[in-house]
This record gives sequence, C-alpha cells and structure tokens, in this order.
Amino acid sequence: MDNNIIFLIVAGVAGLMIGFIIAKVLERSKASEIIKNAKKTSESILRDAKNEGETIKKDKILQAKEKFIELKSEHEKVILSRDKKMAEAEKRTRDKESQVSNELSKNKKLNVELEEKIKEGEQRKDYLEKKQNELKKLHKSQVQQLEVISGLSAEEAKEQLVESLKGQAKTDAMALIQDTIEEAKLTAQQEAKKVIINTIQRIGTEEAIENCVSVFNIESDDVKGRIIGREGRNIRAIEAATGVEIIVDDTPEAIILSCFDSVRREVARLSLHKLVTDGRIHPARIEEVVRKTRKQIDEEIIEVGKRTVIDLGIHGLHPELIKTIGRMKYRSSYGQNLLQHSREVAKLCGVMASELGLNPKLAKRAGLLHDIGKVPDTETEVPHAILGMQWAEKYGEKQEVCNAIGAHHDEVEMTSLISPIVQVCDAISGARPGARRQVLDSYIQRLKDLEGIAFGFDGVKKAYAIQAGRELRVIVESEKVNDEKAASLSFEISQKVQTDMTYPGQVKVTVIRETRAVNIAK
Repeated sequence: MDNNIIFLIVAGVAGLMIGFIIAKVLERSKASEIIKNAKKTSESILRDAKNEGETIKKDKILQAKEKFIELKSEHEKVILSRDKKMAEAEKRTRDKESQVSNELSKNKKLNVELEEKIKEGEQRKDYLEKKQNELKKLHKSQVQQLEVISGLSAEEAKEQLVESLKGQAKTDAMALIQDTIEEAKLTAQQEAKKVIINTIQRIGTEEAIENCVSVFNIESDDVKGRIIGREGRNIRAIEAATGVEIIVDDTPEAIILSCFDSVRREVARLSLHKLVTDGRIHPARIEEVVRKTRKQIDEEIIEVGKRTVIDLGIHGLHPELIKTIGRMKYRSSYGQNLLQHSREVAKLCGVMASELGLNPKLAKRAGLLHDIGKVPDTETEVPHAILGMQWAEKYGEKQEVCNAIGAHHDEVEMTSLISPIVQVCDAISGARPGARRQVLDSYIQRLKDLEGIAFGFDGVKKAYAIQAGRELRVIVESEKVNDEKAASLSFEISQKVQTDMTYPGQVKVTVIRETRAVNIAK
C-alpha cells in the first residue's frame, strides 16, 4: 500500500516536471514568435517614420526656400525704394544747389547794381547840394534886391501879408459861420419837431389818474357786521393797524377804504380779503394778518421792480434801485401813477434816442430812474431830482444817467445829450390832457404834512390822517406817555396844526393810548 502511494506520488511529480518542461518549451517558442513579430513591426514603423521624416524634411526645405525667396524679394523692394528715395533726394539737392548758385549769381549782380546806384545817388546828392547852395545864394540876393526896391525887410513884408490875409479870412469865416448858424437853427427846429411828433405818435398810454378810495366787494351784507365787530372793536383794530379809514354805509355788498397812501390802502384791502375768506375776525387775528400782508406787499414790490426792468430790457440795476422802482407802483405825482409815468418816460426816451442816433438802452435807464427821488416816505428839503441823482451815484450808475436824473428839472447843469431827452420826455408824459391833477397832489401833500407834525412829538408811535384830513389819529407808546400827558399832547398837536398849516374847516386830533400785557405759555 505504501509503495503504491509512493509510486503515485513519484508519478505525479514526474508528470508535473514533464508538464512544466513542456510548458517552458512552448512558452519559449511563443516568445520567439512574438519577438519576431515585434521586430517586423518595429522595422515597418521605422521605415514609415523614415519615409515620413524624409517627406517632412523635403516640405520644410521647400518652405524655407519659398520664405527665403519672399524675404529676398521684399528686401530687394526695400533696397529699390531706398535707392529711389536717395536718388530723388540727390536730385532735390542738386536742384537746390543749382538754385542757390543761381541766387548767388543774381545777388552778385544785384550787389554790383546796388553799388553802382549808391555811387550814382551820392553823385546826385552832391549835385543837389551844390544846386541848393546856389539857389540859397540866388534867393538871398533876390530878397536883398526886393528889400532895396520896396524899402521893407522880409519879416516886415511877411507880417503885412499875414495881417491882410488874416483880416480877409476872418471876414469870410464870420459870414460863413452866420450862414451856418441860421441854417442849423432852421434845420434843428424842423428835426426836433419831427423827432418829438414821431415819438409821441409811437407811444400810446392810458391816462394814469390815481384815486384815494378803494372799494372792497363782499358777498353779502352779513359780512359787514362781522367786520365791524362787537361795539366796533374789529373795525377800530383794522383802522389802527393799517391807518386806513373804513367806511361801512348802506352801499350794498361793498365797503369803502379811504386813504391817500396807496400802500396802506392795498394792505388794508388784502388784509380784509384774507380775514373775510378765513372767517376769523378779531383784534389779535387782524394784527397778525396785517403784519403778514405788509411782508407780502414788500415781496410784491420787489417782483414788480424786476418785471418792470425786464419788460424795458434794462440790465445790471442794483437790487435797492429795483426795489425803489417797485415802490413807484404805490406812489403818485400830481395824481399820475409814478411807475406808469416812469415807464412811459423810459419808452419815450428810448424812441427819441434811437431817432437821434444815441444809445437807447442808456436813455431808457435814465428815463426809468428819473423820478426815484419821489419814492421816500420822509419829507426832505432836498429836491427829488438831486436826491435821485445821489441815489444813482450811490448805487453805481453811469455819470450820464446820474446827470440826466439830476438835470431833468434844471437843478444841475446838463453834461450829456441824454439829459435834455429825459427832460423833454418827462414834460411830454406829464403834459398830456388828463395825465395829472394839481389839486389831488396838493391834497395828498397836506395829509402827509399833517402826519409829519404828529411824528414831530416825542412818544408818538403811529399817526394817520383820515376822513379827508379832517381827523388826525395819533397812537402813542404807553410806556412814554401817560393819560395826563396824552391829553396835553392832543392839545399841543392841535395848536401846532393850527399855527403851521392852512386847511379848510376843522381838524380833530385824537390821541390813543393803549396798555397791553402779553405773555406766552410754553
């Protein structure tokens, strides 16, 4: 049994050895075949690579040859262009050299000719000097002969000749001047009439009569009671705050505002309109609305001044002068609205200056500003033309404009052509039928003088002339004037009015002293 097992084992081992040997033999044969195949493949790859390399080499050589030929042709072109430019430059240089040589030869010829002419000129100069000397000697000898013949020296003969010619020339000049003056007078009168007539015909304005009464329209008569207030306290507060007399009568749906000052009347009208629209009418509200309305009127004055200068095409005016022009809207001169009068004068001046060939803008400027001296509320002894001229100088206006303002009533001497134009246009504007009323102006002046007397006393806060100047209402400061002094102040003002003014009828002087305590709860 053991032998069989050993035999089997030996046989198995022998079989394994034989199989291993056979496998190795087969593997070697297979590997040699693979090697052969690999050699064949590598040889074919090498042949292909060699062939491809040869092809690429040939292509690259061809490309290099083509590139070389292309660069060579470009280089040859560059060289040719350079040669061409050099040839052209050489040609230009040769041409310039020939031109320069020609110029040099011409200059040489000219120098020779110039030297010859200089020599010839010097010879002529010497010849002329000789001739001049000869002429001087000849003239001197002739003068001496004439002096001997006439018995006069040359200076004496010259003086006699000059005197005779001077007398003749003076006579002829005087005759010519006289004829020229007469002709100029006739022509100037005709031309002046023509210019003034054309100017008046081209400017058409409305008559500008100002009244001292405004009518405030209301929707119903029930509003009148609210405006009057309990025991008349509302209407008294309005009159005290505005200085305007309010007349509430049987006229249906209307209240009359009476005051000579247009600004006060306008403040009262606008304040009443605001109070009636708002519905709250009591003394405190009235004072508040009047203050706001005064501020609104001040702003409107500036706006009116700006619109006026823009309409007339005037630029560069000082803001204070623009404000003064706006205030003209609420001023009148002999019943004629001052702003409308000044606008009319400015337009007339512009037209007349254009007709005469002068500066129309400067003439308009002078015409608009000629009456600014009438705007101040305070009365001064300085004429309004001088005051307006001083204002214009203060705010940087030109000398021509200042002189025209100051000279339009002959207070100063006229120094420019614009001054007589402004004077004439002012007269044209004021002389139209219905333009002015002398009586109204004197009436307004009397009311202003009446208020001015009241302001001359110490402690007077406000003063209003109402009822066509028949009453002077004076509001005093309660701290400075007590009740006893108020009575004496009323008497003193009435005596002053009686001695200083002339007026029809009587003037009632009412002094109002009001004590008011105001505190604010915060």
